[in-house]
Amino acid sequence: MNKLNESAATAPRSSGVAVATSLPNLLTYARIAAVPALVACFFLLRGDWAFWTALAIFVAASITDFFDGYLARAWHQQSRLGRMLDPIADKLLVATSVLMLVSVGIIGGWSIWAAVVILCREILVSGLREYLAEFSLSVPVTRLAKWKTAVQMVAIGMLLSGPAGDELIPGILNLGLACLWISALLTLYTGYDYVRAGIGHLIDEQK
Repeated sequence: MNKLNESAATAPRSSGVAVATSLPNLLTYARIAAVPALVACFFLLRGDWAFWTALAIFVAASITDFFDGYLARAWHQQSRLGRMLDPIADKLLVATSVLMLVSVGIIGGWSIWAAVVILCREILVSGLREYLAEFSLSVPVTRLAKWKTAVQMVAIGMLLSGPAGDELIPGILNLGLACLWISALLTLYTGYDYVRAGIGHLIDEQK
């Protein structure tokens, strides 16, 4: 009888540990850990090494963004922990990269407005998701939103290559800025879905 009670007591804990240490969640943790590593390499290294190392870390972290979701679905390891941490990891990576690029002037002038749109959308969507989650509501990710994310990641990757990348491939920084603007415009359009869902629910509550 005692053995049965012990098994029942340890089962939930074992299950929780298994979820927390599943490969999809480990990949998400790695993406979060990549953020301080990205900042350190970008500002502590010198010359072209700073840009190439930062780019390599960003690309590796972006790849984990694909595989953690893919493996979670393929292996039926989707969890509340993963659903919570995955968007947080994405936003930390994007926001940190954009702020770094602004700080060194790679994103400057009018292009700062594109960066502002992207950052504001990330904050707004996080708030709306949290609000809608209280009512068990969610806004599905559209195909256009996925394209927005892809263009955004490509733009940041190009810009992180910095002068080193522009030396290797002339014009890559201008192309990166163009992609950043495209991403900002797509951000405005896709962000409308979240705003509409949030406002729509608020109006329904007032009735």
